[in-house]
Amino acid sequence: MMAAGKHTQKLPLRLKSTKPKSTKGSRKSVLDGMAPPELAAVLQALIERHPDLRAEAEAAAIEMMSASTVEDIAEGVFDAVTSLDLDSLCGRAGSQPWGYVEPSEAAWELLEEPVENAIADMKRYMHLGLKTAAETICCGIVAGLHKAKSPGTNGLLHWAPDFTEEEACSAVFELIHMCAGKDRRAVHDRLISALADLVPNWHEMLSQTAVRALRGR
Repeated sequence: MMAAGKHTQKLPLRLKSTKPKSTKGSRKSVLDGMAPPELAAVLQALIERHPDLRAEAEAAAIEMMSASTVEDIAEGVFDAVTSLDLDSLCGRAGSQPWGYVEPSEAAWELLEEPVENAIADMKRYMHLGLKTAAETICCGIVAGLHKAKSPGTNGLLHWAPDFTEEEACSAVFELIHMCAGKDRRAVHDRLISALADLVPNWHEMLSQTAVRALRGR
């Protein structure tokens, strides 16, 4: 019987074609040494061979994707945007083959990349119907950006002083705007209520953005 990997449950399955010959002593699981794409392929193969496992795999996936908290996501966003220092600008700012790039423009692009990855996850979760998890990601993005705006944070934010507010508004707008008409109001209300507690001094700005998204513009 193959041992389950770190992110899979133990399955009562024997794969005759891959069962290793018995050896003396303990043997490290092959699953432990597989890359994420390889593990995904194994999971897909198991589900195709045993369709009755799909419901259990689906439940495990939902539980895993919904496990992150606002605090977890906020800390990740904060670390991502504050860990970039001026040395990061070296390859982006100044003379480039296509022309001159202002330091402020290069800083914005560097800061935007990790935040846009988080927004992409938020949108993907919403498309999958995981509304609560998507709203959690949105709140985490905003909270992380708000923390990064706090006095004392340095790095590239010095070159892009409006970045945190604009990206926070972008996350809120994207989440509400992509909702179906009947769900948009409910998501709007829950999100703005949560953000009023998380970032009270951004409440008016985010509320205005949420209203635009609610109206579809």
